[in-house]
Amino acid sequence: MKVLLLSRYGQLGASSRLRSYQYLPYLESQGFRITVAPFFKDEYLERFYAGHGKSLLYSFDGYTRRIASLMGLRAYGLIWIEAEALPWLPAWIETAMARAGIPYVVDYDDAIFHRYDRHANPVIRKILGDKIDRVMRHSKAVIAGSEYLAERATKAGAARVALIPTSIDLNRYPQNPTEPNDIFTIGWIGSPTTAQYLRNLNAVLSAIARNHPVRIKVVGAEAAHLQLPDVDIEYRDWSEQTEVDEIRRFDIGIMPLSDTPWERGKCGYKLIQYMGCHKSVVASPVGANIRIVEHGVNGFLASTESEWRAALLELLHNADLRIRLGQAGRATVEREYCTAVNGPKMARILSEACGQ
Repeated sequence: MKVLLLSRYGQLGASSRLRSYQYLPYLESQGFRITVAPFFKDEYLERFYAGHGKSLLYSFDGYTRRIASLMGLRAYGLIWIEAEALPWLPAWIETAMARAGIPYVVDYDDAIFHRYDRHANPVIRKILGDKIDRVMRHSKAVIAGSEYLAERATKAGAARVALIPTSIDLNRYPQNPTEPNDIFTIGWIGSPTTAQYLRNLNAVLSAIARNHPVRIKVVGAEAAHLQLPDVDIEYRDWSEQTEVDEIRRFDIGIMPLSDTPWERGKCGYKLIQYMGCHKSVVASPVGANIRIVEHGVNGFLASTESEWRAALLELLHNADLRIRLGQAGRATVEREYCTAVNGPKMARILSEACGQ
């Protein structure tokens, strides 16, 4: 079956890499012939993460290349869309595909609909507020990374809603855990845009660091993006080749989030990575985190500063507990959050969407 994948980013974009690209080798082994057409080139994200802002030139290039890809839709048996065909424009393309009998599936790992229906500009809300609902409604299937996203697709009237959590390829994650560090290391991995959530723990981390030998390891964000005075922080650049090795040097992994509608659509990828490396975790009970973390079994959920402090200190003082939670977390990933489990599900959804 010939499939056109209209992804948002190239390999550098986490959403595209995790929601579609990592499944391509398996799908191709199952007979799919997939043409990849990202909206943004990797240079767009390289510039953005370097602090240069969003580039109108790269955006214009994205629209130009996307429109060129859309001209050849009928050559494919299925269109696989990440979020939307044309950002910040009405659902013209998706509606036209549905009317022309061109089947498409659409995938979400963020609450993209809130970019429009909660926009500060009332004109944007009026014109695009229901755009993503329309995209979902006309699709053959919506693939959602979290229950929050799946619920929105169901309310929008999608013909089929499939929950496939964001997953990892366990072939990249060693079977055995690492030894604990000499200095208790609290780790976080992400991007400059998500470092804001780490700042929410400033008081907690500072208080713990004043009384205990603790190191904070931050992967994917630079000092300029954080304000954590009096805390020993080690900053590491992110790369796909080194991310697993960096996480393995953590003692525990954390995922703080704010409890707002956008964050409720998050899919908990950090937690899955930590757990894949046998690390115990502490996370905010927001979005998919609630489903991934079974409190006291494979990690801890913490809402308030006192809950975060208690969870971190308990793990700091109890190495056996860290091992037990880490083992349970790894088992959780092997059972629900790996590509070996979810690749066949993805193949089945794509096949059924085009009637095979």
